[in-house]
Amino acid sequence: MDRDMLWRWDQVLKTHPNGMRFSCFDGNGNLLATNEYFSVGGGFVVNEKTKVDENLFYKGVDKRIVHGARLHQTHQAEQGDLVHPSKDDDPGHPPYPFDSGNGLLVLTRKHNLTIAQIVHDNERYFGLSEQEIHDKLMRIWVVMDDCIRTGVSTTESTLPGRLKLRRRAPMLYRRLMRGFYPGIGIQATHLIGSGLSMSAGAVDAPEEMKTSQDTEGHSVSMPHGGRSRAAIVTGSFDHAVLPVPPRRTNIPAVDFLSCYAIAVNEVNAAGGRIVTSPTNGAAGVIPAVLKYIVEFVSDDPEKSIKTFLLTAAAIGMLFKRGSTISAAEGGCQAEVGVACSMASAGFAACMGASPETVLQAAEIGIEHNLGLTCDPIDGLVQVPCIERNSLGAVKAITAAQLSMASDGVYRVTLDEAIEAMRLTAADMSVKYKETSLSGLATTVKIPLTVPAC
Repeated sequence: MDRDMLWRWDQVLKTHPNGMRFSCFDGNGNLLATNEYFSVGGGFVVNEKTKVDENLFYKGVDKRIVHGARLHQTHQAEQGDLVHPSKDDDPGHPPYPFDSGNGLLVLTRKHNLTIAQIVHDNERYFGLSEQEIHDKLMRIWVVMDDCIRTGVSTTESTLPGRLKLRRRAPMLYRRLMRGFYPGIGIQATHLIGSGLSMSAGAVDAPEEMKTSQDTEGHSVSMPHGGRSRAAIVTGSFDHAVLPVPPRRTNIPAVDFLSCYAIAVNEVNAAGGRIVTSPTNGAAGVIPAVLKYIVEFVSDDPEKSIKTFLLTAAAIGMLFKRGSTISAAEGGCQAEVGVACSMASAGFAACMGASPETVLQAAEIGIEHNLGLTCDPIDGLVQVPCIERNSLGAVKAITAAQLSMASDGVYRVTLDEAIEAMRLTAADMSVKYKETSLSGLATTVKIPLTVPAC
């Protein structure tokens, strides 16, 4: 291992901070071949050749079976590549190509299409049928929904790692369900695409809660003993400013939104299955907002899921092309910030907003995440990452609501915000780019007696 793997902490490859160079030598130590690979965020791994094409074939293990248009966008096709069938009207690219928010907006106006319709038709160009696109989108949602269910129903109490961080999603979910029908997790909902009716998270009320009957025969929840505990008030009663007794606010929709995001990121922190959207560290924002739409807003879940995911994908493409979705390159603004922007656009689209308003929602989502640093404690995607996804989800809906209420009144465009993010990323210290060299990673002390995981 010491001979074959050389860790050069003092060097950073030019293309991207997350880089690895592979070199092959003969028995005499002569260099035979070398190549560099870079993890650029969102599951994309590129080298010098494929980075110019945005690694569009990253899912294709065997490049011979990947559609030529997706592999090389037909402009760099090599001998043996499967190229899109030649047609007189084939422009050599998808029907609605765009590389900026303004360009996307022009296309929607010119062809009277929504952003989701633009992306859908572009996917058709790559050889997918309408049914295949539908099935793939539903599959993404099923995995997201399963991830939320896993997070809120797990019996594990702590996350891996020497932080010994307590899981909160199960507790939060039980607390939320307490106000509904005691002993019943939640009404059965259909997992779209699975063909099965399953509970979206049949989690019982907390063990300390009992079900009893009130004077009118209604079922109510009370702690053991039949009486509630007296609240402990902090502060002096012999004072001009009397202390405020503790109380708990109840905003169920927003509380569920936070719970969903935390559930996903706790599953991620424990090595569970998630959807990279757009990255693993920011994987909770988009599922949380989409689950919120399905459960609290939509009257047509399938339509909402497709509209949301296709719209969010368009915004993600713009960030990947114009800036970055890698925390190692741009800090957390590139992960939770981009996820917030994508989710905000998706939410606005599901609310029937115009393409211009959808792009404005995306702009608000990223504008107020500019400069967000990535300083995970102990290098683990736990603190502050898990809570940050929760706040990112709430902020996404707030941004969408604000854009819809603004009635087309705005000053900053999405393209300008993406460029501002790129410049901010370039100026940001490497200490705040996933390196755990400053910020919370250095101010929070971890007991050295606890072995690292």
